[in-house]
Amino acid sequence: MNRGNLLLAEIKARMRDSARRKRNDAAKNGQIGAALAANIEAAISIPITAIMSGFWPIGSEADIMPTLAKYDSLGCALTLPIVVGRNTALVFRRWRDGDDMDKGPFGVAEPKSTAEELRPDVLLVPLLAFDRAGYRLGYGGGYYDRTLRGLRALKPIVAIGVGFAAQEMPKTPRGLDDEPVDWIVTENEAFKIITD
Repeated sequence: MNRGNLLLAEIKARMRDSARRKRNDAAKNGQIGAALAANIEAAISIPITAIMSGFWPIGSEADIMPTLAKYDSLGCALTLPIVVGRNTALVFRRWRDGDDMDKGPFGVAEPKSTAEELRPDVLLVPLLAFDRAGYRLGYGGGYYDRTLRGLRALKPIVAIGVGFAAQEMPKTPRGLDDEPVDWIVTENEAFKIITD
């Protein structure tokens, strides 16, 4: 790792601690699941034929289960991500509420390995922090960056960063490998990322 990348990694690590504390504090103010679902539905046109990827919320992550339930009821195929190894993209397997789950390498619930593998059109993306340019601070594994880059090379997708309004920062640290999301949705608003 060159000196510039090492410095960026150190900056991101320090910011993750602060962002995690901020998210934990925001999560104490109650559930935001219904507000997220309403803001997504009001702002973003998602066809009922879309394959949507969610994530299994852990710790103080925003509750996206009402969003997944809404789009399941409309007929969208739902998936959840699977971590298959370090430095790889995520794999997505079909999921419905009530399915038996496996425990993934980070202790996160994942669909069974026998569930159908699908490529999502719409991805709900977790985050520790975000900025108005669509860049997010994740957990440091680069899984979503690799995944978004790979999917965007194959087809048009919509990546939606979801979190609490309190997770916004003026500018997240970013490197050449960081992929922005297309939308940010919080309990207060949904805004599309405008690119030059």
